[in-house]
Amino acid sequence: MRALLWRALCREPRQLVRICLWSVLEAAPAFLIGLAVARAIEDGFAAGRPEIGLVWLAALGAAWAVAAVAARQIVLAVAAVAEPFRDDLLAHVVGGAVRRAAAASGARQDSAAVTRAGLQVELARDAFAAVVTTVRGFAFTVLSVALGLLTLAPGAAALVLPPFAAGLVLFLASLPLLARRQRAFLLADERLAEAMTAMAGGLRDIVACGAEDRQSARMAAHVDDQASAARALARATAVRTAALGVGGWLPVVLVLAGTPWLLSGGAGAGVVVGALTYVAQSLAPALGGLVHGLGVSGVQLAATLERITAVPPSPPPPVRCRPASAEVRLHEVTFAYGRWSAPVVDGLSLCVPEGEHLAVVGPSGAGKSTLAAMISGLLRPDAGQVLIGGVPADQAEHAARVLVPQEAYVFRGTLRENLAYLLTPPDGRAEGDDRPDGAEPSQSELEAVADALGAADLVAAVGGYDARLDPGALSAGQRQLIALVRAYLSPARLVILDEATCHLDPAAEARVEHAFAARGGTLVVVAHRITSARRAGRILLMDGGRVQAGVHDELVRTASLYADLVGHWQSEPVS
Repeated sequence: MRALLWRALCREPRQLVRICLWSVLEAAPAFLIGLAVARAIEDGFAAGRPEIGLVWLAALGAAWAVAAVAARQIVLAVAAVAEPFRDDLLAHVVGGAVRRAAAASGARQDSAAVTRAGLQVELARDAFAAVVTTVRGFAFTVLSVALGLLTLAPGAAALVLPPFAAGLVLFLASLPLLARRQRAFLLADERLAEAMTAMAGGLRDIVACGAEDRQSARMAAHVDDQASAARALARATAVRTAALGVGGWLPVVLVLAGTPWLLSGGAGAGVVVGALTYVAQSLAPALGGLVHGLGVSGVQLAATLERITAVPPSPPPPVRCRPASAEVRLHEVTFAYGRWSAPVVDGLSLCVPEGEHLAVVGPSGAGKSTLAAMISGLLRPDAGQVLIGGVPADQAEHAARVLVPQEAYVFRGTLRENLAYLLTPPDGRAEGDDRPDGAEPSQSELEAVADALGAADLVAAVGGYDARLDPGALSAGQRQLIALVRAYLSPARLVILDEATCHLDPAAEARVEHAFAARGGTLVVVAHRITSARRAGRILLMDGGRVQAGVHDELVRTASLYADLVGHWQSEPVS
């Protein structure tokens, strides 16, 4: 957390210098106010020369005008420091969420990640800017007032500065307690929100099971925990009031009580009024701003950063190996989604030689996407092995295979950037790809692939390869075509299409599959339509734990389930 804050502060040294220089001008009224009031009284109005008093007051007004200009510049400079800090936090949170999701491999995801990425990151950014502004203003104001008091009357400084320092120390000593209470409140609030979300999603089941009373008791416990944390935080904030009283208003009492002593030392009435002005107009507001800024924004920043950065360190990246070929081999593979669940894949052994086009068919829930995920290395089998070219699928380098799921990923950027997204995998290139690292495909290569997959009309519709894409403005079929062209351009010799053409019409689907079959390498297609199976060299029929492999004519004769599927799609044209 400290490293994060230090990096944010030191990243823009020019902005820090700019903040300090403008802060000197902003603090000019704090230095001048007591002197101007004292001189206006003693040298001007009390001496019968009001014009002198007005000159001093005019000088003070000019200082306020300069301070207003400086304050605006300070806000801009602080924003220039705070925005990169927000970007760092968001990158940290999103990166942690992605790493946890990747490590979870289908397990329940972190439901608080959205909260941290949204509300808490913005809260931390605002709190960081407030803390920088508050501490900066306090430091320059106190320094200016101390210089002003010493210039005006050292005796007055002796009455004002010690109690002010005592109040400051009292407040700073209370900050760790405030931070702990604030963190406890944030955690209680987060647990309550998570429990309410879970309850809202399961209300029907709760009522159906007659569990209303039990669920109400659980929610009441969360509410009580949050209320208790809020009360504890409120008690801790009482220390701030005491610190403000000691540091901000006790000096006023001491100056008033010490007036005879100041007068006997040669100070005039203007000096006493000037000292009181320093306290009432500069010191007390500065301490109040610090107490409020650190007591609220500072504590929120510390607690929120602790929560945001409390992400388990990412595990060391696995050692990736380059497969010897694009052959896929499964040996006695079993996988279930829960300890007590029936296996989705049970004892499956299969060999897909390099260059084969395999279609996987079966009813919904038969395990087709699970098989695709295991071949892709996203899921590990509970038993058995899934090998790509002799390498376990979850250890094979990313460049060796590409999975195109049903919901295609398209990001904001140009069409060219989206299509070239897989051309620089993090762990090297697949064998046979001689394109230099980071090199984009040539225009002719893009056009040839787009034409082969039937995406030329899409390219024209979006405005060409350098047009910027809005994923929300694209249809599901357009997004799938972009993902398919991207996969075709990738160096992967193993391509897995998991219902990746479900939003295309049958003719477009046929064109895509013919293009991938002619591309070379191994092609595994989880079929959305039975016509995809009829285009494959071999078919794997899945039905729960049962599997059967063969060619189309063989399965029509020997597998009633496959015959039923073919009958359902009999009217579908085959290309």
